[in-house]
Parts: sequence; C-alpha cells; structure tokens
Amino acid sequence: MMKLPLTLMLLAILAAGWDRTSAAADSTNTASTNRILIIDPSVMPVAGGTATLTIGPLLRADGIYSGDYTMKVSPYFYKNEKGRLAIVVSDESLATIGRGKVAAIIGTATTAGKSGTSRHIDATATPADTNHGSLKLWFIAGDRKMTFEPAYHFAAEGTATASAPPAKSSPAASPRQKPVSHRETSEAASKLP
Repeated sequence: MMKLPLTLMLLAILAAGWDRTSAAADSTNTASTNRILIIDPSVMPVAGGTATLTIGPLLRADGIYSGDYTMKVSPYFYKNEKGRLAIVVSDESLATIGRGKVAAIIGTATTAGKSGTSRHIDATATPADTNHGSLKLWFIAGDRKMTFEPAYHFAAEGTATASAPPAKSSPAASPRQKPVSHRETSEAASKLP
C-alpha cells in the first residue's frame, strides 16, 4: 500500500466530506483567492523570556499561501530561526472564511540553513469580516507546544507592506490615515472658536 503524505491524507478526508451542492455556490466566492495574506507579528511567553513570530506577506499559488517567517526567542538568541512557511488554504476554506465561519487549516514551516527541518503547523482562522480576522496557530518546537494568536488581513496585490487598519476606528476613518501628534491636536484645538 502506498503511503500518502499527511497533508494529502487530510485534504482527501476533508474533500470527501464536503457537500457537493455547496461546491457551485462556494466556487463563485473567490474574492480573496488572489489577495496577499498579511499576518501580524505575535508574541508568546517562554520560560524567562518571549518568543516573537513574524511572518512576511504570504502569496497564494495552487491553494497554498507561502512566504518567509522568523521566530526570535529572547533572551535565548540561539533558539532563533527563520525559514519558509506554506499554509494550505483551499478555495473551499476561503469560502468558509468569507461566510464568517471558522476554518481549520494546516501547513508546514521549513527552517533555513543546513538542517532544513520541517514541522507541521495547525491553525484556525476566525474571521471578523471578509478581509480581517484572527488566527490561532500552534506547532511543536523541541518538546514544547508553541501557540501564537495573531491578527490577519487580506491585501490587494502590490500592497504587501500595507498594515492592518486600527482595531477600533470610526466608520468614516480611513485605514491609511496618519496618526495625529499631540502638537497637531493642540494646534487644531487652539483654532476652534
């Protein structure tokens, strides 16, 4: 019997249970399929320090978002790592997220350098709306479970460096609005009648 990689087996199981009647409806919901996925940096405590996970812009091809990542462990700099991340997000998963429902996703992180070790990543995406939400992702590093909970958003191609809009903003506020300094606020207030 031929052994299938874990990722392929999980995808086959998910595909087998997917309702064919929703396939046609979901296939039209591809608004986010060509967008860049931006994941905010996140921090978790470790014994006597912190681990910071930073993921670069993730581009999608063939249902897989991929890009670079770094993990810095302070003060344990010798545990720092960087590499490539590949997250499987099918059209069906994007449609589920687009409907405002939680989606489970999987992926791998492969460290750079001679070791080039890969580790399995599990995650759940919880959308706030069609373009923003939060992730909970976890993996095993050594003998420790590492769990990060960053925010995410989709950006149009060409805006990979765009940052997420502020968490709390007025409906009229623009997500690209520059922060106002204390001095500018004081000057504006002094001009009021």
